[in-house]
Amino acid sequence: MNIILIGFRGTGKTTIGKILAQQLDKEFVDADEYLEQKQGKTIKDIFAEGGEPLFREIEVQMIAELCRLDNRVIATGGGVILREENVRRLKKNGIIIFLDADVDTLYRRIQGDAQTAQKRPNLTSRSAYEEIEYLLAYRRPFYDRIADFVISTASISKHDVANKIFNLIHNHVMD
Repeated sequence: MNIILIGFRGTGKTTIGKILAQQLDKEFVDADEYLEQKQGKTIKDIFAEGGEPLFREIEVQMIAELCRLDNRVIATGGGVILREENVRRLKKNGIIIFLDADVDTLYRRIQGDAQTAQKRPNLTSRSAYEEIEYLLAYRRPFYDRIADFVISTASISKHDVANKIFNLIHNHVMD
């Protein structure tokens, strides 16, 4: 069984995923990093080549590969939930945890991450804050629909979030 972390960019999927993987003695996989390694280019480069449609097609292939693995903590890309085939595979393969945060928190975190600008493209022509606001409002129903559990990461530490998930997993597996 895998633990799948979903949520918008900046919610802490990678950071929390690494902590959780260590707690659960599972291997950690960041789906975006996995995709970049397999493709030999950044997500930003893939977007420059073929836009979001090309990226989403490659992402479907990568999720199919990752879902054949077992006993992992997998941090997905923020838009993975937009494709129904991804959702089906992820649901079949593990427990899905939606890491949520408000727009202000996400904006602050994303602006504070130098790698974001280098590796992640803008998805709209809006300002950074407006893009987060728009995309989060659009995606939140998708996240909510497929999540087994929802945890806000806005006001608690990454270790506390990982501990909450650890406890949820143990209670869920024991039920």
